[in-house]
Amino acid sequence: MRFLYQKWAPRFDQSGSKPAFERLNEIFQQLLYISSGDVGQALKWLTDLDKEYKLTEQYENYGMADFIKELEERGYIKYDAEAVEVVITRKMERSLRTRALEEVFRNLRKDGAGQHKTAHQGKGLEREPETRAWQFGDDAHQFDSTGTLLNALRNSPIDQFSLTEDDLRVYETDHNTSMATVLMIDLSHSMILYGEDRITPAKKVAMALAELILSRYAKDSLEIIAFGNDVWKVSIDELPYLSVGPYHTNTLAGLELARHLLQRKKHANKQIFMITDGKPSAMYENGKLYKNSFGLDRKIVNKVLNEATQCRKEKITITTFMIAQDPYLQNFVREMTEANKGRAYFSGLNSLGGFVLEDYVRNRKKSV
Repeated sequence: MRFLYQKWAPRFDQSGSKPAFERLNEIFQQLLYISSGDVGQALKWLTDLDKEYKLTEQYENYGMADFIKELEERGYIKYDAEAVEVVITRKMERSLRTRALEEVFRNLRKDGAGQHKTAHQGKGLEREPETRAWQFGDDAHQFDSTGTLLNALRNSPIDQFSLTEDDLRVYETDHNTSMATVLMIDLSHSMILYGEDRITPAKKVAMALAELILSRYAKDSLEIIAFGNDVWKVSIDELPYLSVGPYHTNTLAGLELARHLLQRKKHANKQIFMITDGKPSAMYENGKLYKNSFGLDRKIVNKVLNEATQCRKEKITITTFMIAQDPYLQNFVREMTEANKGRAYFSGLNSLGGFVLEDYVRNRKKSV
């Protein structure tokens, strides 16, 4: 057996805490969110950041060319001959969703955002890893035998084993519901107005919610729709590529499509999550787009309120996540929420993910 020895080239930063590829990939993925999946643009921004902040200078024998090569070798990017450009792969799309989920859950706090009464339709118990002391009426199938025996041994005299009621431990359980969700994402022009990027956190939330359902709640249903002048369905794979257009806000068309999608579902609970920053400013009337960007047009508003009421009659809850601070827009959201008997959150861009994810988890289960 022959061994080939070469000079070791460390790819860790000077503190030894994080490999070069991992650190650069974190920044690169954040840039992919902002560039709507445009690899060329994201790499250009990353190169500019490297020049200004010397991101790779602290690594020995590792530069931007090495990073790009490693991205390709790991299967995160590839050259698309048909499009004549470098694009991200399915593996990178999945990685973006996973990172979004991790970011959102990292910001969640116990008893934080998303407090509300929980619907408990549905059935089925799911054992959790946490345990607690036994209480009268607890199901015997949920006994933690190991924890119970350890308690008994700990509390018994050395020469005599005994088991008392105080030694009993049981697993926590969840009462699972069946949930069908439609997530509406506002792609109107106002989502990037005034120098504030609102679409990137909205996309992150959508990717995080999709990954949560795919990885943990496989029996649940998630549909994603985007709305501007019109409304259209969006697949999970398309989420990284969403971008804002020169659109008005056709909230009515979005709610109508969401309700029709949920009508086909047989889940016990149905809900609409709507992420928006603006007032409804357009709707279709006699096949033509009626639009008004100045103030709240009561003609449009009343149609939206009627649709919210129809959703309530069909037991579809609308939860609106409003990411604008204008008082008159917030008043409209409150008016719509009252019509639907739903929920509304007025969140900043940093807390949006926490609101949506905690609301989803709370909505579909309760501890028993």
